[in-house]
Amino acid sequence: MPNRVQWNPGYDAGNEILDNQHRAILAQCNALADCAVGTGPEDDRKFRELFDQLMVQAREHFSAEKEVLSRGACATLEEHHDERDEFEYLAADIITTENFDKLELQRFLALWWVGHIIDSGKRYRACVAASPAG
Repeated sequence: MPNRVQWNPGYDAGNEILDNQHRAILAQCNALADCAVGTGPEDDRKFRELFDQLMVQAREHFSAEKEVLSRGACATLEEHHDERDEFEYLAADIITTENFDKLELQRFLALWWVGHIIDSGKRYRACVAASPAG
């Protein structure tokens, strides 16, 4: 079974842009779940398309997160950089449709993003709240 994830208000980092991106990423993980169990070529094509879109969303999100954390002069900026690099490595070399079947990949991505969202909510909340707008 795919791993479907629902938004929990406790996941909020306190920044509308980041929280909306987190919600969208979880929605994309759930969209991957919709076609992860299908075995036809259309299911494979749709999964790959959604997977590629998620990778674009992830890069945009990490960029936005870096900007927000930089504005707030967050002490966690280096940790964020490391996490972004880790995800880039995983996405480029490990968690690919060539290395995993669709179901394994969807489960991993859903769990990884929930971990990121929960952790970032805890680590960034105070800093993000102090971050100047804009």
